[in-house]
Amino acid sequence: MRLILKILAVPIVVVLTLLVWICSGLLYCSAFILGLAGTILGILGVLVLITGAITNGIIVLVMAFLISPYGIPIAAAWLIGKLQDANYALRDFITG
Repeated sequence: MRLILKILAVPIVVVLTLLVWICSGLLYCSAFILGLAGTILGILGVLVLITGAITNGIIVLVMAFLISPYGIPIAAAWLIGKLQDANYALRDFITG
């Protein structure tokens, strides 16, 4: 029974390996682009704050934080890490 489960787990490991590889590449590219956009929005948010529109400035700064490398990209990196942990756990199950 354990051998059948190991055979069934091999395609899942292959799919998870490819998924993690593709998502890591996409995350690298998108984090660079979103980092540039976050910088532009951050500068724009400060300029809006200086002009006197406090509420709009805070909204723009929050948006800049969310698309900066500390916002959504870090959540995506955490999710990719969890997928990679599941992949390694299945690999250990197959080899063990």
